[in-house]
Amino acid sequence: MTDPIGIAGAGRVAQAMGRLLLERGLPVVCIASRNLQHASAAADFVGRDIRAVSYSDIPRDAHRVLIAVPDSAIAEVSHMLAVGGLRGGLALHTCGTQGPDALHELMDRDVSCGTIHPLQTVISAEQGVRALAGCAFAVDGDGPAVHWAEQMAASLGGEILRIPQDLRPLYHAGAVMASNYIVSLIGAAQHLMEMAGVSPERSLYVLEPLLKATLENVLQQGPVAALTGPIERGDSGTVAAHLRALESAPEEIRVLYRAAGLETLEIAAARGLAAGPASLINQQLRGN
Repeated sequence: MTDPIGIAGAGRVAQAMGRLLLERGLPVVCIASRNLQHASAAADFVGRDIRAVSYSDIPRDAHRVLIAVPDSAIAEVSHMLAVGGLRGGLALHTCGTQGPDALHELMDRDVSCGTIHPLQTVISAEQGVRALAGCAFAVDGDGPAVHWAEQMAASLGGEILRIPQDLRPLYHAGAVMASNYIVSLIGAAQHLMEMAGVSPERSLYVLEPLLKATLENVLQQGPVAALTGPIERGDSGTVAAHLRALESAPEEIRVLYRAAGLETLEIAAARGLAAGPASLINQQLRGN
């Protein structure tokens, strides 16, 4: 892995990956953006002597390219790399839902193409440097590209997931539910707490022990063993009280409560909830 590496993209994932790879002795030499000022700022973050370039200039400096741009920009960036003369090298993109075919224009130029999606949430480049080391990476592609992806993941101490192209949307939907939708659930809980008279700032403070204990229990014991609450107990009276109270809440939260409740009912059934209470709660949640 001595060939130079170029980073296509100057966002938080691109910056974090670039710095981590450089810190591990991998030869990152340039970083590109549509806006050269953005590329320059990203280069400063990644490390000394990193050049800020345009996408089409990357092939002059590197024949291994990590493409970390928004999903909608992958095809355009692939085209600019092809126009810039990338041939016979390696290219990986960091998209969770798309497979190697997103780089078809580079494939046509004998570039070995693949994917390396970090299974992690990144809210800033600084946080990404801390969070990406040790996370899982979903890889796919042809031989040389996958080999490079696995080498990079290993250098970051990461778990390797082999996710084929046709299953990547399912994989990514699971990732979204495990990250983005937890944020949404907490936001909804915060809204209901506020309706109950608890300020937004205080609601997060008082919910913190509950959230941490719940997540710890799920991670240590799994969802079935970790489930508690009225549905797990078959307490249809409490569920009915919730549904009555939620009539004054926004529709999105009412829908979310019912949908999450139905999934919770499945977990409760696996935990041993009797058919009678389960059927009654199912009817309540479906509005029957």
